[in-house]
Amino acid sequence: MYQRIGGAAYKADLNTTLALDRVTGHPHTAFRSVHIAGTNGKGSVSHMLASVLQECGLKTGLYTSPHLKDFRERIRINGVPVSRKEVIDFVLRYQDLFEQLQPSFFEMTVALAFWYFKKCGVEIAVVETGMGGRLDSTNIIEPLCSVITNIGMDHTRFLGDTREKIAGEKAGIMKKGIPVVIGEYHKDTARIFERVASEKQAPLHFAGSYYEPEGISGIEGSSRVFTFRKKPAGQILRVKCGLTATYQAKNLITVLKTLDVLQERGISLRQEAILKGLHNVVENTDIRGRWQVMGRRPLMVADMAHNEDGIREVIGQLTNYAYRRLHVVLGMVQDKDHKKILGLLPGKANYYFTQASVPRSMEAGELAVLAGKSGLKGRIYPRVASAIGAALGCASEDDMILITGSTFVVADLLEWMDGGKLPVG
Repeated sequence: MYQRIGGAAYKADLNTTLALDRVTGHPHTAFRSVHIAGTNGKGSVSHMLASVLQECGLKTGLYTSPHLKDFRERIRINGVPVSRKEVIDFVLRYQDLFEQLQPSFFEMTVALAFWYFKKCGVEIAVVETGMGGRLDSTNIIEPLCSVITNIGMDHTRFLGDTREKIAGEKAGIMKKGIPVVIGEYHKDTARIFERVASEKQAPLHFAGSYYEPEGISGIEGSSRVFTFRKKPAGQILRVKCGLTATYQAKNLITVLKTLDVLQERGISLRQEAILKGLHNVVENTDIRGRWQVMGRRPLMVADMAHNEDGIREVIGQLTNYAYRRLHVVLGMVQDKDHKKILGLLPGKANYYFTQASVPRSMEAGELAVLAGKSGLKGRIYPRVASAIGAALGCASEDDMILITGSTFVVADLLEWMDGGKLPVG
């Protein structure tokens, strides 16, 4: 399982996926789909699209990864995770096949998702890739639209050591004649997308050519208002979104253009339902860990950012808040560019170095040593709960606590909070 052990669980081909698909009756052909790839933002985009489609009255499947607490989070229909019974039924039905093929956890989970979506009569599914695109187990679908949110430096061991190489892998989800939406425009990667789209005769849309941000307001209740100008007519669109980080403006532009493409492909979407879906995305899909406010006094926020671009966006959020002192609970996994990430973090903060409860986690003491070379000072805590407990003990009501650096740090936080084991102010 890649989530726990990393690269040893990665399988760089589609042979097992195709075999599973064949034996289960090609279930992915029974529903329409949208395919989402990208380095950052693909989870947020996937959840927002699924929420909108659900609000429009479509029976909507959602496949995402990784999970935070329970792997059934990865497979949802109209926001409801697959039941334990359905998982058991699937495993028992195909147990002999699994023993023969020895699929990875990800391959098995994709097969389960598609089988379950077909069984339940899903009308449209939003399918998020794992780390890549071209060789990703999800890449057997023929979607209505392919989406690539952005390209950043992550998983370079598998996808390539330049943005251009990574873009080439992500572009592997493009299919012949299927329109493609690109979330963020960068000159070096745009030419890769243009070349592959031309080869595939796939209509290519850079979302920023159709929508541009006009303004971002403060938070209203549990939402933030984003204003966009639609080109070329200049129509103003006001979106109240349940995901409140200002970096969601980029993801919203991607979502809005994708919804335009889906309407062109015959999906009926009412404007009222679109806006309602974006407003209710957290309630509809239970998305967590994206600038999630966990407590108010002190303000405590968790974000799953775990690579250079993601951490840069998270640090940019800090300017939107007034606080006396900043406390950062930080944990990372071993296979990241630690030096670049640590160099982005603010030096003027109290750090609580920790490690999540997965084998991939970097040992907290080793992280503290590396952080010290970047001028970051703090104490070492062997568990996420103890690190957050220490931060809460040191913080005053007008301070801020940021928990970040790894999906798994946030997962441990949620596990203890939901279990009532962690005091929160």
